[in-house]
Amino acid sequence: MDWLEIAGNWVLIPRKPLGIIHFLGGAFVATLPHLTYRRLLEFLAQQGYVVIATPFVNTFEHTAIAENVLWQFDRTVYALEDRYMSARNLPIYGMGHSMGCKLHLLIGSLYEVKRSGNILISFNNFAAKDSIPMMDQVAQMMTQFAPKMNPMTAPEFTPSPEATNQIVRDRYEVSNNLLVKFSNDTLDQTRPLSVILDDRFPGRTEIAKLKGNHMTPVAQDLKWTPNPNFTPLDTFSSWFRQEVFRELEQLEQEILYWLRQNETVRRESSNLL
Repeated sequence: MDWLEIAGNWVLIPRKPLGIIHFLGGAFVATLPHLTYRRLLEFLAQQGYVVIATPFVNTFEHTAIAENVLWQFDRTVYALEDRYMSARNLPIYGMGHSMGCKLHLLIGSLYEVKRSGNILISFNNFAAKDSIPMMDQVAQMMTQFAPKMNPMTAPEFTPSPEATNQIVRDRYEVSNNLLVKFSNDTLDQTRPLSVILDDRFPGRTEIAKLKGNHMTPVAQDLKWTPNPNFTPLDTFSSWFRQEVFRELEQLEQEILYWLRQNETVRRESSNLL
């Protein structure tokens, strides 16, 4: 299964697709998602899910980014159904990591989209000064060239963290969500998001607490070809690989389990009709 570039997106198409996953990565690794998240995305494609990974460049205008990646995604789905696969009306799941979660939340709040659910990994909704190194120092330097400028008016993301929370609280329409939080992640803001979603859709939000850190989804596989005679070095290499990727494997299995649960619910609902 090879990556295809379709309408500005990176796409994996399994033989018998079960659903479509629209993936958005973190702020500084989202420009090449098919490389930075390669192992995770290829695993999901191997399980039968079409993966559409939309690259983007981070700016302060997060609403504009959300609109653009949604437009790119819709173009790619149209192209897939027109030229690449016969399946129609497959369930669509949004999946985001870090800033990618915020974009999916904005998409699900500001636009009429049909989603069977969203998978939000290590949600990050920090202000610009907390997300971008040296932002405070840059703001102070700007006042030297423009003395009348108030340092408190330093650039902020649009929408701001507070505005984002309010938008989700009032307008988010994707009721089925899996939130993933890692044990050693100081950038994660899953807990306040879970409160907002539980208030909006009581009992519908699942939270998975896993071992790992903010960069666990970006871990890459190590290609190791064992010696035909399987030496002690091969034994050590196999053990090392298992330990390094244990956390990523847990993430993969948690996502797959949640997706499979959704498939079961959809089949049972169809049988009742």
